[in-house]
Amino acid sequence: MFLALKEIKKEKLRSGLIVFMITLIGYLILILTSLALGLAQQNTDAIYSWDAARITLNADANTDMRQSFLSSKQIGPLSKNEAVIGETSVVAKAKGQKQQSAVFLGLKASQYIAKDLKLTAGRNVKKATEVVVDTAFKTAGYKLGDKLTLNDDKQKYTIVGFTAKAKLNIAPIVYGRLATWRRLRGIVAGPVASAIISKDAKYQNTRSGVKTYKTQQVIEKLPGYSAQNATFVLMIGFLMVISLIIIAVFLYILTMQKLPNYAVLRAQGIPSRVLVGATVAQSLLLVLSGMIIAAGLTALTALAMPAAVPMAFDIPILAAVGAGLLVMALLGSLIPIKSVLSVDPVSVIGG
Repeated sequence: MFLALKEIKKEKLRSGLIVFMITLIGYLILILTSLALGLAQQNTDAIYSWDAARITLNADANTDMRQSFLSSKQIGPLSKNEAVIGETSVVAKAKGQKQQSAVFLGLKASQYIAKDLKLTAGRNVKKATEVVVDTAFKTAGYKLGDKLTLNDDKQKYTIVGFTAKAKLNIAPIVYGRLATWRRLRGIVAGPVASAIISKDAKYQNTRSGVKTYKTQQVIEKLPGYSAQNATFVLMIGFLMVISLIIIAVFLYILTMQKLPNYAVLRAQGIPSRVLVGATVAQSLLLVLSGMIIAAGLTALTALAMPAAVPMAFDIPILAAVGAGLLVMALLGSLIPIKSVLSVDPVSVIGG
C-alpha cells in the first residue's frame, strides 16, 4: 500500500487521468442502472402496490391483462384476499390540459385494492363518474376537481384523488369503477373483469377457460419489459468490460514505464509479492477514488432530477454495481503482473 500511495503521489497527472476516466465510466454506469431501475419500477409499480402474489387471466389472453376477459362464472366466489380489476388503455383529456396516455383500471369498492388505495391528496372514488389518478397527472398540471374525458366517451369524470406509484407499463393509472371499464370497452353483457388479483400465494382458480399465474410471470410478459431490461443489462455489461480494458491498458503502460524502478527494488531484495501487491493496491485505490466521485455525482443528480424522469436510486443495487467495478479493477491489475514478476534486474539496469 505504501508503494502504491507513493507512485500515485509521484504520477499525479497520470493517476488523475485514470481517476477521471473511471469517474466518467462509473457515473455513466450508475446513471444507466438508475434509469433501468426507474423504468422497471414504472412498469410494475401498480402490481406491487396491490401486494399481488397470483394473477388469474383468461387462458387465451397470452398472459396479457389488456386482452383478458373473465365472466362471473369464471371468477366465482372470492375471499378478502382477492380482487377483480378491469384494464384498458385510454387517452385522458381535460380542458386547458395536455392529453395524457394512461391505463384505466376498474375496481370494486368492496374489495381490498380499492379499500387499500393510498392517496396523497383528495379522497377515494364514491361514484362511477369519479376517478383517482396517478401523481403524474398532478405533475402535468391536473388538479382535484378537474373533469376528464376518456377516449371518445362523452361522459366527464371528476378527479377526486391522487395516488403515488400508480403506473403500469410506464403509463399512469386512472382508477375508477368496473362499470366505467365496461362502458369504455363497450361491454353490455358477458365479461365483468379482466383479471383476478390475489394476495394469497396459494390461490388457484381451476375453472374452465382461465389460468392462474405467479405475478412475476405476468410482469415478464408486459410489453417491452424483458427486452428493456435485457438492453440495459447488456449496456452495463459492455461498460464493465470497457472499464476493465481501460484500467488494464493504463496500468500496463505505467508498469512498463516503471520497470527500471522495479528492477532496482528487486536488486535491493524487495520480494516480488510486494511489487505485485503495490500494483493491485494502486489499481484498487484509483478505481475506488473514481467510484467515490461518481457516487457523489450520482447523489447530486438524484437531488436535481425532475420527477418526470423515470429514475430510481436503489442504494444496495448501486453498491453492488460499484463492487462490480472494483472486481473489474482487480482483474485489470492482474494483466501487468506478469511483467513485474518476470523483470530481470541485470538486463533492465544494464540495458
